[in-house]
Amino acid sequence: MSIKENYKAIQDQLPSGVQLVAVSKTHPVSAIQEVYDLGQRIFGENKVQELMEKQPLLPSDIQWHLIGHLQTNKVKYIAPFVDTIQSVDSQKLLSEINKEAGKHNRIIKVLLQVKIAAEETKFGLEISEAKDLFQQYIEGSFPNIEITGLMGMATFTEDEQQVRKEFLILKSLFDELNELKTLDTLSMGMSDDFPLAIESGANSVRVGSAIFGRRDYSKQNF
Repeated sequence: MSIKENYKAIQDQLPSGVQLVAVSKTHPVSAIQEVYDLGQRIFGENKVQELMEKQPLLPSDIQWHLIGHLQTNKVKYIAPFVDTIQSVDSQKLLSEINKEAGKHNRIIKVLLQVKIAAEETKFGLEISEAKDLFQQYIEGSFPNIEITGLMGMATFTEDEQQVRKEFLILKSLFDELNELKTLDTLSMGMSDDFPLAIESGANSVRVGSAIFGRRDYSKQNF
């Protein structure tokens, strides 16, 4: 199917109120523009360098989400324009985002990335760490950021029961923190598992290959 057909098929599966982040990593500016022209405004990138190369070439009203692992020394490059950083996985990173946002007189939205997968390769905060950081935020420790919610990635497995269990762990934490201070976003689910994530309470999904097609990592022409 074409990008247009893929995009419409995804939109048809999303309930009202579920945000779609179109994950455009490794895909060219022309493909992003095509999806933008269909009405999409929120795009996700994994790598800072790629995001920096694409951002000036595309419409200024795109809301860019950084969804990949972010090193503290690269925050300064995206602080002037990034809408949301979904992958906050340490206090050090949160402090750096707060500092760089202040330099640009901005409030940067962030999601706390919580480790819910059984895989060792996944980044993320332990649940206790996420609770501690959120408490610090409530007490005013990070005035130049807004924690709008949580993000998590389930184990890459065909065992739906395990994936659902992991999603529900994050949903439970989201509900707990939401009682302390209102949160907007529970970001769970990607191309392969977003319907299950929505069933489990996600109101934001990150979909890339199901829209843009398979990624060709050998042709990163932006």
